[in-house]
Amino acid sequence: MNKLISSVFVVIVASATSLVYAQDAAGDAKSGETKIAMCIGCHGIKGYQASFPEVYKVPKISGQSAAYIVSALTAYQKGERKHPTMRSVAASLTAKDMADIAAYYEVHGKDASEVLPEKATEPSGAAAALVAKGACNSCHGANLSKPMVPGYPKIAGQHKDYLYVALKSYKEDGQPTWGRANGVMGGIAKQFSLAELKELAAYVSSQQGELKTVPQSKFR
Repeated sequence: MNKLISSVFVVIVASATSLVYAQDAAGDAKSGETKIAMCIGCHGIKGYQASFPEVYKVPKISGQSAAYIVSALTAYQKGERKHPTMRSVAASLTAKDMADIAAYYEVHGKDASEVLPEKATEPSGAAAALVAKGACNSCHGANLSKPMVPGYPKIAGQHKDYLYVALKSYKEDGQPTWGRANGVMGGIAKQFSLAELKELAAYVSSQQGELKTVPQSKFR
């Protein structure tokens, strides 16, 4: 019964999210390229690390779905995600800016010859039970790189330290500068210990995906 309720809940959330994104104006990638000056200083440097609230590699965003990038930026703008630097960046953007930047990064660094696996590799050991419990595939796709809803992220191959920090942030409530408010991910992350979240992050990071960090210079 619990599995049935969870499945129905995911379907309802997915349907509502799809409707929201269907109504959004499409972004223009060419225009987006003129608006990324604030992005490339972190996301355009391979191995670049953030230092708050702990040291971790900033996420790979080239190849990420445009709808998810818009969703994330909107969450920072609204304060649902509380990282101070990203909130400052998002606060300066209009809805059109977000759509254009997202459209740019969705196609940035894309390689048409890349073929992703249909399914992620089967987890083993402790990770197997954790992946089953988290039901990651139900939202992020069988290969963790084909989200079931446009507004969900591709996560296969993302930096494991970033994934761990992101997952941990969904466990935080009531912090002024740290944490993320999301009912679905909050409910999932709070089921796990920090050690288990680290194990999950390592598994997801080991999968083949299309996310990249493409070196970019401010002085092009």
